[in-house]
Amino acid sequence: MFKDKVIKIIERGLLTFTFLLFVISIGRIAFIFLMREYIVEFHINDVFTAIYYGLRLSCQTAGILTAIILLCPKKLTALIFLIMSILYVASYPFYEQFHANFNQMIFNAVNDDLYALFITLVDGFHLIPRLILALVITFILYKLFIKTAQINLTHSLIVNAISLYLMITLTIYGGGLNWQTELNFENVGVTKDKFLNEAILDSFQAVYRGYVLQNRIASSSGLNFTAEDVKNLAKLHANTDIDSNDLDEYLKHKAAGAKIPKPKHIFIIISESYANWTLLNKYEDLHIADGVKSIINAPDSAYCPAFLPNGANTVSAVTGIVTNFADANLYLTTLPQSFDAVYSTSAATQMKRLGYTADFYYAGSATWERIGEFTIAQGFDHFYSQGDITNASGNVWGVDDKYLYEFIENNVDWTAPSFNVILNTSNHAPYTVDLEAENIHLQKSFDDEELNKKLAHHAYADRELKSFVDYVKSHSKESLIVIVGDHADRCNIDKQPSDYERFAVPFIITGSGINQDIISKESAGSHIDVVPTIIELIAPADFEYYSIGTSLTENVLGVNYALFITRTAIGNANSFPI
Repeated sequence: MFKDKVIKIIERGLLTFTFLLFVISIGRIAFIFLMREYIVEFHINDVFTAIYYGLRLSCQTAGILTAIILLCPKKLTALIFLIMSILYVASYPFYEQFHANFNQMIFNAVNDDLYALFITLVDGFHLIPRLILALVITFILYKLFIKTAQINLTHSLIVNAISLYLMITLTIYGGGLNWQTELNFENVGVTKDKFLNEAILDSFQAVYRGYVLQNRIASSSGLNFTAEDVKNLAKLHANTDIDSNDLDEYLKHKAAGAKIPKPKHIFIIISESYANWTLLNKYEDLHIADGVKSIINAPDSAYCPAFLPNGANTVSAVTGIVTNFADANLYLTTLPQSFDAVYSTSAATQMKRLGYTADFYYAGSATWERIGEFTIAQGFDHFYSQGDITNASGNVWGVDDKYLYEFIENNVDWTAPSFNVILNTSNHAPYTVDLEAENIHLQKSFDDEELNKKLAHHAYADRELKSFVDYVKSHSKESLIVIVGDHADRCNIDKQPSDYERFAVPFIITGSGINQDIISKESAGSHIDVVPTIIELIAPADFEYYSIGTSLTENVLGVNYALFITRTAIGNANSFPI
C-alpha cells in the first residue's frame, strides 16, 4: 500500500514536470514565431539552439513549479497556471516596449505613478483583452493538466526512482547533470541574435533575472552622502580648489604629450583569473606562466607587479576598464543609468576621439551581466561574443581561448586604427579544455587532482595569450597590447597565502614604442589606471580626457574597494595613512 502511494506521487510529479516543460517549450516556440520580426539575421541553427537551451533552462522552472503543485492544495494549481499565462501574455508587449524579456524594470514600476501606469496599460497595451486571453489560456491549460494527471504510467518503483532522480538533477542544475553543465540566466545567451537570447528565458526565469539584478542594485543603496560631501571628496580626489557642481570638472585631465609613436592598434586583454603569484620566482618550477614571463622580459615590454583588481569578480574588472569607475558593489552593467548615456570617463568614447574604432570581444554569452548591451551603451562600436564564434569548443562560460583569439585575428580590420578590449574565460571552472588534444600535459605537482587541472588550464590560457601577442606583433608592428588579470583569489597553492599572493594581478604593457622604463619603477595601480596610462602614452599634449584613475607613468598607489598597494606594501585600504 505504501509502495503504491509512493509510486503514485512520483508518477504525478513526473507527469506534472513533463506537462509544464512541454507547455513552456511550446510557448517559447510560439513566441519566437510570432515575434520573428525582431530577429536581425535569421539562421535556423540559432533558432534551434535557442529552443534547445531554453528547454534545458526551463527544466529548472518546471521542476520548481512541480514541487509547488505537489506540496500545495490542488485549488492553487489553477492559480499557478493563471500566473504563468499572465506572464506569458505580458511578455509580448514588454519585449515590444523594452526589447528585452522581463528585467529589473518590472520592479522599478513601484516607483512610478501607479495610476498613470494602470491607464497606460489599459489604453496603450490593451490590458483588458490581454487579461481575457490569459484567462482563456489558463482554462485550457488547467483542463489539459487534469487529463494529463490522470494518465497511468504503470512504471516500476526502480524506473520511477531513476526518473525522479533525473528530474531533480535537471531542476537543480538548470538542465544540466552537474554543476559543470549548469545553465542559468547569465550563461544561456549563446546565439548571435539578441532576441533569440532573450527568448531562451521563460517568463519565470526572466522575472527571476529581474529580481536578482534589482537586488544587486539595491545592495549598493543606503550611502549617506550629501551633495556637499560629494563635492568635497571630488576636490580632495582632484587636488583642486575649483568649486563646481559638475563632477566632470573634477575628472578632467590634460595629457602631458605622447611618449611613444601613436600605435595603429590597441588591445587590452582582461585575462580570467590570471593572478600575479604565478609570475613569482618561487613558483617557476610549475611552468604555468612561461609565456607571459617571456613577454615581461622582452625589451619592448614594461611590467608593474604592484597592481590590484577593481573588485572581487570579473564584472568589476570590466567596469573598471570600460567606464574607469572604481568598484563600489554597484553592478554598473545592469544599472539603468548605464544605458541612458555614455559616461564621460568611458574608455571607448575617449579612444574614438583619438581616431580609433572601439570593439569588445568576450568569449562567453552576450547576456552575462548584460555585457553586450552595456559595452555598446558605453560607446563601443561593436560587441562580439560566443554566438559569433562558430565551430568552437568550450563550456557554459565561453569558447576556449584559442578560438576566441583566432576569431579576433580574423575579425580585426588591420588596415584601420582600432581599440579592442578582450575578455577570455578558459582559466575558469569547470575547466573543460581538452588538455590532451591541446598538448597541455597535466603535471602531477600535487596530490589534489582538481588543483592540478586548474594549473594546467592556467598553462593553456598562458600559452594561448602568448601566441596571440606574438601574432599581433608580427602581423602589425604598430600595435600596443596591455595584459591584466581580472581578479586573483580563485586559486592558490598555499593554504594561507599572503595578501599579495591572494589579491595582486599583473599589469603588462608591450609593443610599439614600449621599453622597460616607460612606466615608473615605483608605479602601482589598479584597473581604473589602465586607460589613463594608455592615453598618457599616446595622446598629444593638452588632449582633454576624463578619468578617476591615474597613469602608471606617475601613479605610485593602487587602491580598490578593500586594499591599497605600493611597490613595498599591501594592506587594508582603511588603514593606509593618506
